[in-house]
Amino acid sequence: MQVHIFRGSGRVFGFTLNGAGGNLPAGFGPWIAFKALDLNRGDAQTNFDVNECLDDIENFGFHLTNAHVRITDDMKS
Repeated sequence: MQVHIFRGSGRVFGFTLNGAGGNLPAGFGPWIAFKALDLNRGDAQTNFDVNECLDDIENFGFHLTNAHVRITDDMKS
């Protein structure tokens, strides 16, 4: 599945299926498009856990990290 990655403030990154990033929390914006990746469960990535990312997207609509640490639960509102 194609996941769009956006850079927010500081070292925050948002991952979403929304190509415009419109569902990412505004408090970390402005969001700037970084890149898009095709991700599948079980894929290996250096800076984030793909399965955790896809779980968050399924449950919350996005996945957030700060300095490569998952913060989705803290910031979903």
